[in-house]
Amino acid sequence: MARKHAPCRPLTVFSALALALVVCSSTGCYTIFAEMGPSIGIFSIPIPVSPFFQKDAEDKFWNKERYDRVPILGPITSGGPPIALDPPSDDEVMRALEKARPVQGGVPLLWERNRNDVRITVCKISDYVDPVRVYPLIGPAQQHHAHYKCTIYFEEVTRVGWPIPHTLRDEEAQEVVYIDHNHLHMVGDVDTGCNSEF
Repeated sequence: MARKHAPCRPLTVFSALALALVVCSSTGCYTIFAEMGPSIGIFSIPIPVSPFFQKDAEDKFWNKERYDRVPILGPITSGGPPIALDPPSDDEVMRALEKARPVQGGVPLLWERNRNDVRITVCKISDYVDPVRVYPLIGPAQQHHAHYKCTIYFEEVTRVGWPIPHTLRDEEAQEVVYIDHNHLHMVGDVDTGCNSEF
């Protein structure tokens, strides 16, 4: 026996189409009701940004926070030679090497360069203190200089993908980077306040 299908009501079909229209138009960035609120026009469309710019900003902040500032230390105590702060860390040496001989920024599958088996030697070249002078916003102070010669030994691998794919391997590459660690020592009886470290 054959079944009888009930005829679709026009109201049901209309409400289903209206619901489908509302659901489809309210997905994504634009809706039917987009004109009701404030609009920023063309700037509401997202623009892809390379991660290079994010990494560049993070590296600049890292260098400023760790290596670009000059500390102001207490006066040099009498009876012994002034000793410089810590020698450059491996991170500081590798960042200086990246500025001198960059490996970042290659084109994948066309031209890439990387370093393997990195060895770092650090040698102090000089360590001396300047005579007293007056620095603006600081007062009388002595500048302490420490100069380091950092030699980096590494294997450099360059991969070229076009027009003739080949790999260049320099197993005895080396680079010399000079790093200065300068800081100030206060001179005299200076009131540094209650929250000072010295």
